[in-house]
Amino acid sequence: MSTGQLVDQAAGPGAASSPARRPAGSPRRPASLRTRRARAFYVFTGPWVLGFLALTAFPLGYALWLSFTNADGLSNNSRFVGLDNYREVFSDPDTMNALWRTGVFTAITVPLTIAAGLLLAVLVNQPIRARGLFRTLLYLPAVVPPVGAALTFKLIFDRDSGAANGALDMAGINGVTWLVDPYARWVLIVLTMWAAGNGMIISLAGLQDIPKELNEAARMDGASPWQSFTRITLPLLSPVIFFQVVTGIIGALQSFMPLLIALDPTPRGVTSVPESNYFYMIHVFAQYFANGRYGYASALLWVLFAIICVVTFLIFRLSKGAVFYSVEPEPAKPKARTMGGGR
Repeated sequence: MSTGQLVDQAAGPGAASSPARRPAGSPRRPASLRTRRARAFYVFTGPWVLGFLALTAFPLGYALWLSFTNADGLSNNSRFVGLDNYREVFSDPDTMNALWRTGVFTAITVPLTIAAGLLLAVLVNQPIRARGLFRTLLYLPAVVPPVGAALTFKLIFDRDSGAANGALDMAGINGVTWLVDPYARWVLIVLTMWAAGNGMIISLAGLQDIPKELNEAARMDGASPWQSFTRITLPLLSPVIFFQVVTGIIGALQSFMPLLIALDPTPRGVTSVPESNYFYMIHVFAQYFANGRYGYASALLWVLFAIICVVTFLIFRLSKGAVFYSVEPEPAKPKARTMGGGR
């Protein structure tokens, strides 16, 4: 009989099944790979979760609560008013007019911006000299912050010393007061088109992802450049265009900073903003800071959030037959049935 067997017999019958104890002072076993990955996950996502809760979830919840009160932002005497603020949103003619102007602005600028970006992308995708330089120059305006672009346009279209009126004077044409109606809306549209280079980069990435063999095969079959562009390029670019439509509409409905800076609102309110450019977010700003109606302004923001959600949902529903993906989604696999035909 071996020494190990003698020790087991001496320890008793239950000793063989008991777990081995770690001797005192011996090093701990290293954490498993799954545990280390979990720790790394929580370490890296923890700051984002805390920031989301503090800077997004809490402000949203607080704004939702304010929308059901008559809070003015100055006193603590606010009281619960139920849905009164939301009823006023849909019965206030100023709110409806501001929403209508914002919708018209969105319907004009989003297609123009996408078309301009696509046109620039097609041009700089051609095999020409200094192509990289042209791409850089066309993209530079998109890098300029909106505040800087708005201030620049304010200087260009100034009535007395602006470059636009200076050019008109050289041509023998009287100067125009650009930043008032009816010209202010066109200045704003031009300001929005200023950043078309951003859409150019996105469309250019989509163009370079299209296989060149498809266009070459179309040309060999006798297709014209226009037919090749409309029958091959545009359908394959539809996911890129769809992305730009969704993000463009969301951004246009929230247009705010360029209006306040380029169209010179006063610190006392927004009385100097032309009526044609009195958009929804300008109306929200006026209710918050000029009128001190925090509850009503919060209701305005939540109504805009609901509108954006509905519009985005409709776009996704209507785009099912118009967006073509190069990789089709895999069909859902049928569930495996249990033995014996059980349900």
